[in-house]
Amino acid sequence: MWWPCGSKAARSWSKGPEVSGEFVALAAAIFIVALLYSSVGHAGASGYIAVLTLFGFGVEVIRPTALTLNILVAAIGFIQWWRGGHFVWSLFWPFALLSVPAAFLGGWLEVPAYYLKILIGLVLWFSAWRLLYRKADPPDMVRPARPTAVASGAGIGFLSGLTGTGGGIFLTPLLLFCRWAKVKEAAAVSSLFILLNSSSGLAGYVRSGRELPDFAWPLAVVVAVGGFIGSRLGSRHLPVRGIAVLLAVVLVIAGAKLLFG
Repeated sequence: MWWPCGSKAARSWSKGPEVSGEFVALAAAIFIVALLYSSVGHAGASGYIAVLTLFGFGVEVIRPTALTLNILVAAIGFIQWWRGGHFVWSLFWPFALLSVPAAFLGGWLEVPAYYLKILIGLVLWFSAWRLLYRKADPPDMVRPARPTAVASGAGIGFLSGLTGTGGGIFLTPLLLFCRWAKVKEAAAVSSLFILLNSSSGLAGYVRSGRELPDFAWPLAVVVAVGGFIGSRLGSRHLPVRGIAVLLAVVLVIAGAKLLFG
């Protein structure tokens, strides 16, 4: 079966006639999330979590499903942003150096994160508000000091594993507000960062003895198409202002998920 026993969606879909209609609705919502998030270099984990929650799926499948879909969309997105000429290796690797083991630790731990999620959600909303004022890339960019980037990457990696996201919702605003990267550079760097940390977080989840849900695989084709279209639009066609506005929308959705999810 594609759904977890005991969830609201499982109960309604198991009746038969409603299966196709509700699955189409779920697939459409997941597609929109993948397209929107990938257009700004993200993979959509927080959006998938919100959608699956609304459709009544249990917590035991939401987190690993979101990470699985995240990995696929991030891989597709990174290829598009890299082919568009926006990826900067020297900017990426210090952030990634300790983020992978930190994400593994965050994915392995099971700790209450209620107050942490509230704080992060408010920060994301503030970031979205600031992004709405961005008209273009600032003329003066300053790359971060390596110790600062390494420490920041470790903290973001841990948060990504703890919250079941890839970390892009934390890394991209940081890169932009500190003027460490241009908008499209930040999107490209975040896409590979998300890919690595989602993989590490999922590995930590599996290593703790929990299993991956079969339900994730039917949605893989949906997010693959949405991720391809969105990342291609963002990396090759959307202007900086358009990406900043879409990123603000993504941060509002992610913040709402953390605050009210």
